[in-house]
Amino acid sequence: MADQKQGNQKPLKPVEKTNDPIISQIGDFGCYQLFFFFLILLSKFGTGWHTIGHIFLAAPTPLSCATENVTDPCSDDCTEQEFDTSIFKSTIITEWDLTCDKKSLASLTQSIVMTGIMSGSMIFGMIADKWGRRPAFLGCCFMQLITGLIVCVSPYYWFYCVFRFLVGFATGGTMTTSFVLLMEIVGPKKRELIAILYQIPFNIGHASLAVFAYFIREWRWFQFSITIFSVVFLIYICLVPESPRWLYTTGRLDKSVKILEKIARCNKVPTETIKPEIEAAYAALQTRTQAKKGTLCDLFRTPYLRLKTIFMANDWVVVCMVYYGMSQYMSKLGGNIFLNNLIAASVGIPGTCMSVVMSKFLGRRLSLIISNSLSAIGLMLLVFLTEQSDVIQVSCAILGLFGASITFPIVYLYGGELFPTVVRSNGMGLCSMLGRGGSILAPLICELANYGKWITPLIFGIFAIMAVIGTFFLPETRGLPLPETLEDGETFGKKPKTAQA
Repeated sequence: MADQKQGNQKPLKPVEKTNDPIISQIGDFGCYQLFFFFLILLSKFGTGWHTIGHIFLAAPTPLSCATENVTDPCSDDCTEQEFDTSIFKSTIITEWDLTCDKKSLASLTQSIVMTGIMSGSMIFGMIADKWGRRPAFLGCCFMQLITGLIVCVSPYYWFYCVFRFLVGFATGGTMTTSFVLLMEIVGPKKRELIAILYQIPFNIGHASLAVFAYFIREWRWFQFSITIFSVVFLIYICLVPESPRWLYTTGRLDKSVKILEKIARCNKVPTETIKPEIEAAYAALQTRTQAKKGTLCDLFRTPYLRLKTIFMANDWVVVCMVYYGMSQYMSKLGGNIFLNNLIAASVGIPGTCMSVVMSKFLGRRLSLIISNSLSAIGLMLLVFLTEQSDVIQVSCAILGLFGASITFPIVYLYGGELFPTVVRSNGMGLCSMLGRGGSILAPLICELANYGKWITPLIFGIFAIMAVIGTFFLPETRGLPLPETLEDGETFGKKPKTAQA
């Protein structure tokens, strides 16, 4: 009976063999990768909540003077101030009286969060390379939960800043390690699509903040609501294994084979050849002559590669500055703060989806020019329409955000294709770090709206125009082989000189 049952089973379809020893064992994108994709997506909601949550933690809370015959609440003659708590019962502004000469301290807290995200991305990235993807990922997930809950009970402003920094630190680590875990088991056929769709939960998290804030008007309970979801990360202890690719490259072949066999069984592909093929691939890897590794300085040694590095880094700075800056600036516009932010955040979802189609059919360069142009148009229109109706102002701001939501996934893809292999990590790391610098400056630029509502969109608009101009100097990369060496990086995209007589 057992033989008969075994004979009735369909033979397992062998995996297509490629130059990638890991994908050759488990397939390009099977049932396990699909399950793992949705599992990892859970961690992305929290990154959106904690990164943009400042919008409602420090929501505008009108201040008035209760002293008779005094209208300016910041005047020395005002002896009694009063907050309007009709919309928000409490914010960090009302909690620590961040008004008048201390008004900029509210925006400073968001810059501190962005600094934490930048630091966490780098530190947890190094931890993941040295000690493994799994411990780094679990560490930052649980750090996000614990520090986020501590923020809820902050007794002092400085205490709030310290633990918001740590939340940002953990959030930056979550962004980096979750992406690496996912990309290391997805094959090249679906890697581009998955890398872009991976951004959508961040947009959903951003949009859902307005819903949380609408029903929870006290900042401590609001912070608790966007943090407690992280309890779900407990399932990661059982369901997220170490990256088999990291285990393979660090010589832990037995552990790598064990995980690969489990994935292969889930994908219904043969497991018999995994161990010998992985051992053979690792032996070949050990004997292979290592190519010369590049450094950060190599990005600036030759003129054309230097030019491409500068303009690509500029695109990263602008998109981070515009996206995070305009997300915060929305709260300074008139109208319903909940509806404004819900609509503005929701456009990021179709924007991310559009980036897939645009980059595929229009190419990376033209898509980036169009998306940056949309941001520039929306922002520059807002400069001249700040005295118009709330609907017109919000519409212009949404157009600027929509352009940035298209730009974000494309710069990840474009940068990875533009830099040569020997300095690709250095190039992407530099762009990401400078981009985070833009997001650190964004709240401080938003603070300039207190001196004139037109100043903030003007600064963002000028940067967006600079991004449009700079992108014209970048070469198209769609469908072209990736540059490998520094020499490739210098010649890649150059137009051949016309032969002279």
